[in-house]
Amino acid sequence: MPNKEDVSYSFRPLEKKDMPLLARWLAAPHVAQWWGDKETELKGIEEDIDSIAVEPFIIELDGKPIGYIQSYDPYLDDGENPFEDQPTGTLGIDQFIGEPDLIGKGHGTRLIGEFVEMLFEEGAPRVIIDPDTANTVAIRVYEKVGFHPVRRFKTATGEALLMALDAEDEELPA
Repeated sequence: MPNKEDVSYSFRPLEKKDMPLLARWLAAPHVAQWWGDKETELKGIEEDIDSIAVEPFIIELDGKPIGYIQSYDPYLDDGENPFEDQPTGTLGIDQFIGEPDLIGKGHGTRLIGEFVEMLFEEGAPRVIIDPDTANTVAIRVYEKVGFHPVRRFKTATGEALLMALDAEDEELPA
């Protein structure tokens, strides 16, 4: 795991100029396995740049782009909301580390923890995430951050595990 003093993560708003980088990341096998069709995902992410429901960001490590993260308000989604049982103000997140050489080195736990802390500071009472139930590596990372399982549910692509972390339970790893 990276030493806390050795790394600095930042989250800058996604811009249209980032789309070729996102395309490369979405095509990488470790990302493509869990995200949908590259072209469909790219179109959706690009539309989210100007969305009020989704806030897309590029994750930077010491100023270098390494991945993608977004927060979203499930109550502002145009489609069916599988999270309507969640408290008002809840935000969801989705993310990936795009650079394959940074996988498995502890970055996920740290950067998700920092991003969630930022959302709590902005007033979110709860943050949710919904990994595919087969994505055991991601589930372990989310558990390390402090997320706990809430329930399983069906999606268009299979089964997902709704996980939550509440602001009052916040004991994020340093």
